[in-house]
Amino acid sequence: MKGIIFDIQRFSVHDGPGIRTTVFMKGCPLRCVWCHNPEGLSAKPQLSFHKEKCLGCGRCGKRESLSDAEKCPSEALCVCGKETDEDEIFSEFIKDDIFYGSDGGITFSGGECLLQADFVASVLKKVKSSNFTTAIDTSGCVPWESIEKTLEFCDLYLYDIKCADPNIHKEFTGNDNFIILSNLKKLSDLGKRLWIRTPVIPGFNDNVEEITAIADIISSLRSVEQATLMPYHSFGADKYVPLGMNYAYDITKKVTPESMETFENIFRSKKIKLV
Repeated sequence: MKGIIFDIQRFSVHDGPGIRTTVFMKGCPLRCVWCHNPEGLSAKPQLSFHKEKCLGCGRCGKRESLSDAEKCPSEALCVCGKETDEDEIFSEFIKDDIFYGSDGGITFSGGECLLQADFVASVLKKVKSSNFTTAIDTSGCVPWESIEKTLEFCDLYLYDIKCADPNIHKEFTGNDNFIILSNLKKLSDLGKRLWIRTPVIPGFNDNVEEITAIADIISSLRSVEQATLMPYHSFGADKYVPLGMNYAYDITKKVTPESMETFENIFRSKKIKLV
């Protein structure tokens, strides 16, 4: 079985418990205006041009084909994304098996990894059979049937709740949140382990009303173990130019420490464990 990835990050400590290998899959149904992983938006491999490395040799021509990257002697032009199979992913994963211990393992992220649910489930099954832990980092914006394929093999879901208001959600991400919240409730009702992640974005959800509404959603779920509030950053903005894309969000916008403290206190008041 084949899948399309854009990165494998080893020794990750932010994508689940313990030390993990995080696999980033191509393709995403959302178009969050602040997205910091634009490499994951397209489902297909794409050309990436890094001007600072360019020798000006002209070998790459018009840069219209992925094969043009093979002509570049300085790797200024390269391909972002590649097709791989489950054995190759497992081979990369198992290289670090001595570091995983009892908590570590593999996490699939993206993009939206559940757009390639069959591939993800196949790799997770193989990892679990080797007695390592498995996790999925998801927006939840996929058909429930895609999530179902992973239920037997996934130990933990890292789940995004970006916004409670469906209209605001659609304005800033391109989709409303009905299917996201529906899938989240189903996972909770099944007792699946959940870690909630909420990016705090200026002009989107950085207000008491939205954060309170998000906290109410989380506190209504029975299998949420912890939650994280993540203040906006623009670290991914520089990734857009090499891909021929424009970063649409205002990088000067910030969330103040005082606001973050207020939002964290709202979560704590709902008895939500913050990490």
